[in-house]
Amino acid sequence: MQLHQLGYFVAVADARHFTRAAEQVGVAQPTLSQQVRALERDLGATLIARRPGGIELTAAGEELLPIARRILADADTARRALTELADLKRGRVRLGATPSLCTGLLPQIVAEYHRTNPGVGIVITEGGSQDLRARLDDAELDLALLTDGHTREQHGLQTTPLFVEELVVISSLDAAPPTTRARLAITDLRDTPLVMFRAGYDLREQTTTACREHGFEPRFAVEGAEMDAVLRFVAAGVGAALVPATVATGERFRVTPLRPPGLGRTVLLARRTGIELPRAATELERRLLALAS
Repeated sequence: MQLHQLGYFVAVADARHFTRAAEQVGVAQPTLSQQVRALERDLGATLIARRPGGIELTAAGEELLPIARRILADADTARRALTELADLKRGRVRLGATPSLCTGLLPQIVAEYHRTNPGVGIVITEGGSQDLRARLDDAELDLALLTDGHTREQHGLQTTPLFVEELVVISSLDAAPPTTRARLAITDLRDTPLVMFRAGYDLREQTTTACREHGFEPRFAVEGAEMDAVLRFVAAGVGAALVPATVATGERFRVTPLRPPGLGRTVLLARRTGIELPRAATELERRLLALAS
């Protein structure tokens, strides 16, 4: 079993077609087919069932696919680690983060990192915490910033709490505020139109749970948005929203904190357990861990 054979197998699994996979990896289709068959002989199992117009993975192929992805990702990590051994003049870091952290926290950190290490590229993956955990588990990311108020060790990941992200209510400067008091109670949102995130967003679940715990269903003026769209809708006066304080910056909004105990969520730095990071990723990890001090 060789790395290039695993790479060809993953390409076929992704494309679901031998010819398209061969084009993607830049080899002749007969060569790709021969190497996949050689891999099947070495493993003693059929991985791909050929069908008219395409392919299907067998049970063995489905079992091998995530393992092959991790092997290839670890090989890439090893290559990058050796490339970066001497200095940080070049390299690449794959960082995942939730949308609110991409909007509020990361720009300054990435800018400072880039000023010190201009030759290192940072590839940002924006997504929900659950999706980012899966990407870390599949070795598609080096590091990820997640939000999680409960577990610190999960799915072979090592996580370190960095800080608690306070949630505040934002509304348009031109619209009537949900309350005239300095701090807002969740019950003040009972009749307030809300700009709501799409299903699966942590903030959507946290907002609706908080409202239901206080005996009412939230009223949505618009729903299904991502972070940037939510901020724009609120600034335009469509409704209010419950967001992390880190994104409620500038002069676009009226920002109202919640009454104690308030609402918040823990920001965690996550990485795969037992994996040595490339030097460029280790340097970024050091900077992110400084947020906890």
